[in-house]
Amino acid sequence: MKPSVIVAAAAVGALAAAGCGSSSSSTASGATKSCVASVGMEGPLTGPVAVLGQEQLHFAQLAVAKDNVASKTKISIVQGDTQLNPAQATTVTQQFTSNSKIVAVVGPAGSQEVEAVGALMARPGMAFISGSATAAALTTGKYPTFFRTVSKDSVQGPQDANYIINSLHPKALMIVDDQEAYSTGLVAAMTPIFKAAGIKVDHESVSQKLTDFSSLVAKVTPATTVVVLPWQVASNAQQFGRNLAQHHKKAVIFGTDGLFSPGTFTISGSYVSSFGPDITAIPADAAIAAAAKAKYGNFGTFGPPVFAAQHVVDEAIASVCKAGQTPSRANVLAAIKNTNEATTILGQPIKFTPSGDVVNGKFFLFKIDSTGKYNLIPG
Repeated sequence: MKPSVIVAAAAVGALAAAGCGSSSSSTASGATKSCVASVGMEGPLTGPVAVLGQEQLHFAQLAVAKDNVASKTKISIVQGDTQLNPAQATTVTQQFTSNSKIVAVVGPAGSQEVEAVGALMARPGMAFISGSATAAALTTGKYPTFFRTVSKDSVQGPQDANYIINSLHPKALMIVDDQEAYSTGLVAAMTPIFKAAGIKVDHESVSQKLTDFSSLVAKVTPATTVVVLPWQVASNAQQFGRNLAQHHKKAVIFGTDGLFSPGTFTISGSYVSSFGPDITAIPADAAIAAAAKAKYGNFGTFGPPVFAAQHVVDEAIASVCKAGQTPSRANVLAAIKNTNEATTILGQPIKFTPSGDVVNGKFFLFKIDSTGKYNLIPG
């Protein structure tokens, strides 16, 4: 699919007035009316996780609309549909890097996609900021123009594993990877912790394309009280839960952030961790949350980190213009490296380490009730 250009419209008054922090290298009113730039947005806009990709796109659009009003910029979004597929992400990235008007990219969504495009982004010095790619290997220095507004799996894996050990107390569990980098990375982070705690671990592996999990469910023994699913396709986890019920298996599902999808994954009693907070519970985000719901309907935790990523890019562009320069890939990248936002939509500051990680990132844990609602577990 060829990307199309969307020029963000002016934000509604309440949204424009909502504060989301600013970079130390820019001010809200400093940029001139001639501050024009394009930003690529890579996400799974169609395909099996399109509901999440569309949420990410909507929040990027909300951020651009707000920031264009606040900073008097003319920033537009160029959409690129990756379908959560590394090959498709590579095609989109090649289109973006060959488009001289694009000075930075928001996305892609999946860790496997970042691995596929990291070198392509680095060659022309194109900054790219993901709001959902969490694999720890992405910020080891091999992708020097990569940043993320969420934490990484080397934080999520141990955090989730220790919660399972200390709160769910399994003697035996199953952990299933979906053969993608995100999933296998989390399995590698969690399994040693389970084994060190004396838990019997059955490690299984399935394709993301599998849609009937009866044969996998058959391997869930009566002693297996927890099934850990570090997957990216929430509808697959929903089907797995249905298959569990059909086979009268009582194991509790524990999903990582890829399964955070209210309305899709709704198995009662399951747990889901997330890289983002529920912004509807953050008072300072009331205007943004209301605007998002009014324009696009209900949302989860995948959109707000992309709002934060887009805002970082927008602020970098505005700071370049304020300095009297024309936005380019080089000066926007330099400005992004200097990001230091005291307050953000995520309820925590955003500042990047030299390798592109957000400083002091963390994950959040939710439990699904009988109505399908995700309830935050304090901690």
